[in-house]
Amino acid sequence: MTPQFFTTPDGTRLAYADEGQGTPLLCLAGLTRTMGDFAYMAPHLPPCRLIRMDYRGRGASQWTGAASYTVPQEAQDALALLDHLGIAQAAVLGTSRGGLIGMMLAAVARPRLLGLCLNDIGPVIERQGLERIFDYVGRNPASKTHAALAAALPRNMPGFANVPPDRWMAEAVLHYTATGSGLAITYDPTLREAFLAGFQAQTPDFWPLFDACAGLPLALIRGANSDLLSEETAAEMRRRRPDMTIAEVPDRAHIPFLDEPESLTALHAFLQAVDSKDTT
Repeated sequence: MTPQFFTTPDGTRLAYADEGQGTPLLCLAGLTRTMGDFAYMAPHLPPCRLIRMDYRGRGASQWTGAASYTVPQEAQDALALLDHLGIAQAAVLGTSRGGLIGMMLAAVARPRLLGLCLNDIGPVIERQGLERIFDYVGRNPASKTHAALAAALPRNMPGFANVPPDRWMAEAVLHYTATGSGLAITYDPTLREAFLAGFQAQTPDFWPLFDACAGLPLALIRGANSDLLSEETAAEMRRRRPDMTIAEVPDRAHIPFLDEPESLTALHAFLQAVDSKDTT
């Protein structure tokens, strides 16, 4: 996948991909992730216009420094991409950080959304999960080769089971670049500073953002062993939105790969709900 580029209103060059035809589905990745995160899922979707982006400081996008790596800025960048593509409305699939961005868009730019699917994220983020992310964000792995990292990932990723070796290798290649001195992260290391600032601050109340999704088609995919999204939070989300499509993916923690049968069933149902609402 060869990325395309556009320039945001503040002059930042961001990478994106725009493929297919049909309902626009804007895919927003996790904190340290890139548009490649959605490659596993893409071949299994119904016909749609699949739009992916690398946030500033990630993947092929320009680095702009820790102070700019925030959910509000990334939400504005997502809207700038839709504007660049001339898309008035899109469904959003948000993985982890991307789901927070999606909920913010529902609160500040609701007319732009056709629906929101959340991948292992909700209005309450468990401290245990944040601490695990803090351990690795902004740091290169100890493993020096993709093969060594792929062998280590099953031990380093508690809560995942029945993952074939070729998937771990694909993950290693996707998220780390081979260099002469070992593997390197695919994002600006100062993202750690941005995460640390949020980690140390009082956790904001995201429930108003979730409630802003009222009336929009909504879906939730949760890893059954997730340490970031608790069963209790998922249950409260469902209580507030009993019409929400929900799937729990066995043998997955944070985050499901999105090509599991449970994930794909939820994604298909979500897109069908979006298309049905869009035609009424």
